[in-house]
Amino acid sequence: MKLNPSKCAFGVSSGKFLGFMSSHRGIEANLDKIQAILNIEPLKNIKEVQSLSGRVIAFNRFVSKATDKCLPFFKVLKKAFDWMDECHKAFQDVKPYLTTAPLLSPFVPGNELYLYLAVSLHTVSSTLVREEGRVQKPVYYTSQALRGVEG
Repeated sequence: MKLNPSKCAFGVSSGKFLGFMSSHRGIEANLDKIQAILNIEPLKNIKEVQSLSGRVIAFNRFVSKATDKCLPFFKVLKKAFDWMDECHKAFQDVKPYLTTAPLLSPFVPGNELYLYLAVSLHTVSSTLVREEGRVQKPVYYTSQALRGVEG
């Protein structure tokens, strides 16, 4: 294996790793990337909606029921571009979740994990949590849009 010393950091307590902030407390969303989403101007074409969807999906693991919250964006992608009031409202509703994205707690071997499921007409979401002193801390969120019958 060959390492580039200018790109390596050893023995640090926290830092950016794969686009996320990692520390002994857990994994947090990178605030620079969140700020980029918050500063987006009103969208004008399908390419900008695709870009927004990709950015929001990157934070899927930090937001409970993320697909439910972003469903209007995905509907716009299926048809000709029509940025409706519903999409604008959904975008405004997602912003607070991104600014207060929770810290994902690290998995501790030997601890029990709990899985919560939420099912709607269009999505299936889950939250994996662990309990620490009667407080439940999220470990991971997932969310998947339903596309008819899947086999």
